[in-house]
Amino acid sequence: MGIRGSIHPRSAMSLTNVAYNATLGWDDPALTSLEDQIRVPLYNTQPPEMGLTGREKDVLKRFMNDRSYRRQFRKAFPEDTNPVTIPNIISALSAFERTLISGNSPYDRWAYGREVAALNTDERAGARLFFSQRLSCFRCHAGFNLSGPVVYDGSGPLETVFHNTGLYDEDGRGAYPVPNTGVHRHSGRSEDMGKFRAPTLRNIALTAPYMHDGSIPTLEAVIEHYAAGGRAQFFSPNGQYTEKRPVIDPLMAGFRLTALERQQLIAFLGALTDDSFIQRAIDEGRRRSR
Repeated sequence: MGIRGSIHPRSAMSLTNVAYNATLGWDDPALTSLEDQIRVPLYNTQPPEMGLTGREKDVLKRFMNDRSYRRQFRKAFPEDTNPVTIPNIISALSAFERTLISGNSPYDRWAYGREVAALNTDERAGARLFFSQRLSCFRCHAGFNLSGPVVYDGSGPLETVFHNTGLYDEDGRGAYPVPNTGVHRHSGRSEDMGKFRAPTLRNIALTAPYMHDGSIPTLEAVIEHYAAGGRAQFFSPNGQYTEKRPVIDPLMAGFRLTALERQQLIAFLGALTDDSFIQRAIDEGRRRSR
């Protein structure tokens, strides 16, 4: 929901380890810096999110009227005669987001910290399923951030990756609801219809609802969606059987799971929760509210 109560068509993405994302947002291959990404919610007007457009002077006045912020901005930007500016606010927000580093989940301690007991039996079985060729979850949710390509010092040029996971078929040819048409919204190419970035799975058990538009309410339902090969995979709008849509990612082949395997996969996804990361945010919120 935007600042004026308008409903936004996108689910808010996790900021966990956002500093490592090769692209930002759901569907824009050109959006590669946090400073550029922040301008989208600040200035977006269709619908308005943060509502900054046309109100820059009012917002800056609020900062100028706060003694603590004036002092902090002078300290953070000592070379600026007038440090309280929109570009400096954006720089400060970006700098903060780069501190949101999470790497202490039970999975991290098991995979990277060599703590054999960090995962229980079900969680380890779920990890085997996640990284199996049969499910191939790891092919989209790859790397240490479980989100596809990441950037870091020395990572070099990367090819950005987006996927159509078979959520919609509005016209019998795989169309997604406007304006949520994925990379297609920027490129205009039919082959980019419905392509969105794979978000990080870190702390995924805490971030329902799921998918780019929040249209799947639970992890159980997400697994059901992928097991079926996507809910728009085989049926046209009139309910008639049809061929697999060419725009759907080839990895959306579907799979079968026993009830125990579903339980184990969900257990593994729960083991991606970094309690210490969450607690730091809670503690900081309490400190600032005093």
